[in-house]
Amino acid sequence: MMLNRRHIRVKVMQTIYAFKGSESDDLSKDEKFLLFSINNMYNLYLLLISLLLEVQKKAEQNIEKKQKKHLATSEDKNPNRKFVNNQVFQLIRDNEELKDVLKNNKAINWDLDSEYVDIIFKAIIKSDLYIDYMKTRTSDFKEDKDFFVDIFKDVIAPNDKLYEYIEDKNLTWLDDLPTVNTTILKLLRKLKPNSSNTHFKPKLYKDIEDKEFAIKLFRKTILNKSAINKEISQKTKNWDADRIANLDFVLLQMGICELLHFSSIPVKVTINEYLEIAKEYSTPKSSIFINGILDKLIKEYKTSGTLNKIGRGLM
Repeated sequence: MMLNRRHIRVKVMQTIYAFKGSESDDLSKDEKFLLFSINNMYNLYLLLISLLLEVQKKAEQNIEKKQKKHLATSEDKNPNRKFVNNQVFQLIRDNEELKDVLKNNKAINWDLDSEYVDIIFKAIIKSDLYIDYMKTRTSDFKEDKDFFVDIFKDVIAPNDKLYEYIEDKNLTWLDDLPTVNTTILKLLRKLKPNSSNTHFKPKLYKDIEDKEFAIKLFRKTILNKSAINKEISQKTKNWDADRIANLDFVLLQMGICELLHFSSIPVKVTINEYLEIAKEYSTPKSSIFINGILDKLIKEYKTSGTLNKIGRGLM
């Protein structure tokens, strides 16, 4: 699966941050936006997988072009096909389930964006990884796979031009990119010559509970906004409200909502998750600020018996 709970929290955070309504509004439109933004992550995955196939096509065309050259050298006439014939390429290309999904995806059109295929192809053939790999003409599955994993990790994933292209295509994809790249690397590492047809169709959510968690966290945070904001303002009396970063406010709302309304999530998990998200998305001091407020609230909730956590070790 692609999504972990932290990534779900980030998506909920972005949706609440963009939310302009009030508690009494119909939330279905915003809920749809949240689920669309999560589902759209799958399109990014398909875009990158299809890019790999385009690179292979490009390598094939390159060989054909050289063979047709007027003054073809013996190397041109008898090229090293090791890269083109890499068994990982073949397994991706021949995967029937993936073929169907890619064929029906209107968002992918590399013919229009072929310059990026060129950029990635050139970056690969210039790399030391490629030069070493092409020193011989034959390879086994392990060598093919190791090479493919390294190329994806060291050449394709960190490519700046590809990053800019993805940013242009869809701004929310930049947040998804690390998760999608990690998913692709995992799939490549686990690939076997006899992997099932569903290997390149990872599930978006681990289970239905994760999808429900996304909707519930969004709805409960919005629907309890007034009560939660009251809690925050009592704990931030010495803070100028305008000085609290908007994003910190959203993270506090979500954190408090999770403490009070998600009985099966341990307190420690909630704290850690929101501190990590704050470090990544907000100001340098955000995590210290959020930690301080949540810490005070947890002590109060424990004293007043408001924390109704189920199961051992949840406090």
